[in-house]
Amino acid sequence: MAESNALPIVVLAEQFARLPGIGMKTAQRLAYYVTSMKQEDVEAFSEALLNAKSKVRCCSVCQNLTDKEICPICDDVKRDRTVICVVEGPKDVTAIERTGEYKGMYHVLHGLISPIDGITPDKLRIKQLLARIQSDTGISEVIMATNPTVEGDATAMYISRLLKPVGIKVTRLAFGLPVGGILEYADEITLFKAIENRNEI
Repeated sequence: MAESNALPIVVLAEQFARLPGIGMKTAQRLAYYVTSMKQEDVEAFSEALLNAKSKVRCCSVCQNLTDKEICPICDDVKRDRTVICVVEGPKDVTAIERTGEYKGMYHVLHGLISPIDGITPDKLRIKQLLARIQSDTGISEVIMATNPTVEGDATAMYISRLLKPVGIKVTRLAFGLPVGGILEYADEITLFKAIENRNEI
């Protein structure tokens, strides 16, 4: 930002710009907007930030974010406890829950294996998943719901190899054409996945 701006605005914009998906122009607009807010609204915003950081933790069962020891999904006795859906992050849980169709349990890895980025298996919540499966003999299936990327596939394969000796069925989400998609606009990989994951009708 230009030196003509007040230092607190410059510092605030720089903090906003550190957030993912926020460029410097957007950060500047946000910083200026904060200066126009009422004092009590700024304090409420500040308190919400501090509370999110200090009170949110990982569920002791599934590692999803929660403000309690056990998250509402793990605490729900109506959920199917024989199936665990393994996802990269908490946002993926939210996405799957929006469908209203999946009634099983979750396990959040908080990342994907990526040696280039220095993310090795020990930096993910894989140990917690294995401990959970070993302590619960009622689990019959683990669904790998990681993204169809090199890192997502590598993570899914790594975990499936660890679970094979345990004798638990490991499945992978099907990938292919989106509903309403048009063939001529689909890329080669999407088309290949759609053919590979075809179903009988």
